[in-house]
Amino acid sequence: MQDFDLHAPEGANKRKRILGRGQGSGRGTTAGKGNKGQKARSGGKTYIGFEGGQMPLYRRIARRGFSNYPFKKEYQVVNLGEIDKRFEDGETVDAASLASKGLVRGPVPVKILGMGELGKRLTVRACALSASARGKIEKAGGTVLDAAGEKKTRSGTR
Repeated sequence: MQDFDLHAPEGANKRKRILGRGQGSGRGTTAGKGNKGQKARSGGKTYIGFEGGQMPLYRRIARRGFSNYPFKKEYQVVNLGEIDKRFEDGETVDAASLASKGLVRGPVPVKILGMGELGKRLTVRACALSASARGKIEKAGGTVLDAAGEKKTRSGTR
C-alpha cells in the first residue's frame, strides 16, 4: 500500500436515492409515496395527534385538577447498611461526606433509609430520614441534627 492510495472503507459512501425519475429507476411514478391522499401531495404533512379532522383526543379530554409533578422532590437514597460499611465510629454523615465517600452524586437532596444494620455512633446532619433509620441511629447511640446543628426529634426541633 502506498501513502497516496487513500479511499473510504467499504460501505462508508452510499448513493443518494433518486426518486421520481421514471419506471425503470424502481422509484418512479408515485416516488414511494403510495397512491393519492394528503401525504402524497407536496407540503402534505400533518401534526402529531392529527385524527383526520376529527377533534383530537388531547383536546376532547377535559383538563382538570392539580398535578404535583412539577413540584415533586427527588431524593438520592442511601441505606444504613452502606453507611455502616463506609463510615467510622464518631464521624458526621451529611450530603458532603456521603458524596466524598461515593454514596451520592450531585446536589440532589439525600434520604437515608433503614435497610441494613448500624453498629457505630454517627452524627447525621441535615438529611431526610425514614422513621426506621432514625430509630436505628438513635439505638446505636448516634444523634440526628438539623442544618443549624440543633437536635432533631420526630416532632421537629428541640
